[in-house]
Amino acid sequence: MLERIREGSQGPWAMAIIALIVLSFVFAGVGSYLTSSGTTAVATVNGEEISAQELERAYQNQRAQMESQYGESIAQLFSSEQYLADFRRNVLDRLIAEKLIQQQASDMGLRVSDEQIRETIVEMPEFQFGGQFDNERFQAILRQNGFQVADFRDYLRVQMTQNQLAAALTNSSFALDGEVQQANALQRQTRNAKYVLISADEFAGSVEVTDADVEAFYNNNIASFDTEEKVKLAYIKLSVEDLKARVSVDDAAVRTYYDNNISSYGTEEERRVSHILIESGDDVDGAREKAESLKAELDSGADFAALAKENSDDTFSAENGGDLDFITPEMMDPAFNDAAFALANVGDISDVVETEFGFHIIKLTDIKEAQVKSYDEVASDIRDSLLYDAAMEKYFELQNTLAEIAFEVPDTLEDAANAVDLPVQESVLFSRNTAPAELSLPGLLDTAFSSELVEEGLNSDIIELDDETVVVARVIEHQPQRTQSLDEVREGIEASVKAEKAKEAAEAWAFDIAQKVRAEESVEGELAEKSVAWQTAAAVPRSGGTLARALVDTLFSLGLEGEDKVDVATTVNGDVAVVMLEGVNAAPELEAELGESLRQRLAQVQGQRVYQQYIDALRANADVTISQTL
Repeated sequence: MLERIREGSQGPWAMAIIALIVLSFVFAGVGSYLTSSGTTAVATVNGEEISAQELERAYQNQRAQMESQYGESIAQLFSSEQYLADFRRNVLDRLIAEKLIQQQASDMGLRVSDEQIRETIVEMPEFQFGGQFDNERFQAILRQNGFQVADFRDYLRVQMTQNQLAAALTNSSFALDGEVQQANALQRQTRNAKYVLISADEFAGSVEVTDADVEAFYNNNIASFDTEEKVKLAYIKLSVEDLKARVSVDDAAVRTYYDNNISSYGTEEERRVSHILIESGDDVDGAREKAESLKAELDSGADFAALAKENSDDTFSAENGGDLDFITPEMMDPAFNDAAFALANVGDISDVVETEFGFHIIKLTDIKEAQVKSYDEVASDIRDSLLYDAAMEKYFELQNTLAEIAFEVPDTLEDAANAVDLPVQESVLFSRNTAPAELSLPGLLDTAFSSELVEEGLNSDIIELDDETVVVARVIEHQPQRTQSLDEVREGIEASVKAEKAKEAAEAWAFDIAQKVRAEESVEGELAEKSVAWQTAAAVPRSGGTLARALVDTLFSLGLEGEDKVDVATTVNGDVAVVMLEGVNAAPELEAELGESLRQRLAQVQGQRVYQQYIDALRANADVTISQTL
């Protein structure tokens, strides 16, 4: 069972899950997944806490991904308190599900070897350059997020262990031949239709909009006529990027920096090693004795690769004679690393080394010496770094000046702008939901709409947009929120009411036509009166055709007999159609390649369903407590 789960963890489902882990790591850093001590728990799962910080980080990460995907359109949803509460609860439910899976994987004894973690790290595209693993890039990304290699390795081990169980569940699903054939018959079936399509505009002249209609619409939809509070800002933006043009670095400084930090421009020594792993299990002494016995055989001249293939519990490397490829310092378990990098010559074999995974015997098979990049190779990067440092120093200097002058002369930005030699910019008039992209940040918006700026007309304090950009702003125009009067919106209401009444009239006419068709009465006179006629559509597919979606949905809900063969459909733009089913065309015979693709999709859907059912079962039997203050 455990071996099958381990094999499943190498499949495409597991790789997809690992890809999601890497994506979230790149966006949020490893720290987003590490819990801080002393935090308030928002939930406990079988005694294990989910902290408020974990929930907040997961919420912010998921919201940021949605905003990145959908842009400003998602902002309106998040302005709803109910939507926000539901969204946060869904995020918490996901964290609870992850915790349950993690606990279950631990109870089943699932684990991930150092070699699997190493292979995963090496294959991550975020750590590659030119299609190859780049250790400098790997180290740099971790440093940017403030973590050591061991932190990321431990985090990845937890995630991969958890995903072994998830992969085993999803990979075990399949679709029967009958299910594939039935899905093909439904999905690729086409239908022949006969329909009449009429625009609601044809009925607009026959409807009347009264003052009572307008007033009723206004009163029933009063909230939709509320305007948003708007402001127009004058602001000074100070950024490190803009200051790079105001600083310089000479060649001598670049050379001096290189000479003083030459050790930073070297590549680490890499060693190719093979190993034999004897897992400890419950019999530590027995495992140690077996490892010592194998070491004795090696000392007597036995072939390392043959012994690894026959005895190593690391089945993946054992197939290749125990080969683990090249490793760098700190990539493996500390005890393993120490032993591997203590070997003096290619061909040397270590004593028995104990780690949390068992007992290892390590053989050194190749060495890549550490190398130092030349000055010419790194001069450009050093210059950029020094320019950045100089710009950052200037940035903090001007930031202090900007803050002081804006405070000392609070009723204008001109003095502050002159002091830092930057222009005063002006925004358009905007609401919280329509702010320009560079100003659409919660901290700035809260300040822009505060009473200090709106009512008192003062300059703001320094507002940090990001680590390298700040602004000082003041409100130069303000429009308060209000409800528009009926006279202001009357014209728009009249148009809306007229359109709605016209659509209702069109639907009433269409239902009358449909009823007569069901009664097998002639409708040619009614059609001629509206200057419309029956149209035909042959072999209409469920998706991908040219017929309007509403007509297709209605067509595939009809039957061939009796009153079920005709119905009315209304399109998204208000047009109305009478739709009649003329015939059903069977799906074409299922080709082998398409059948296999359909089988995989059905199995994937079934796998997702099984996984969710498993989560539901775990939660039903778990002790889950959620804070009422959530």
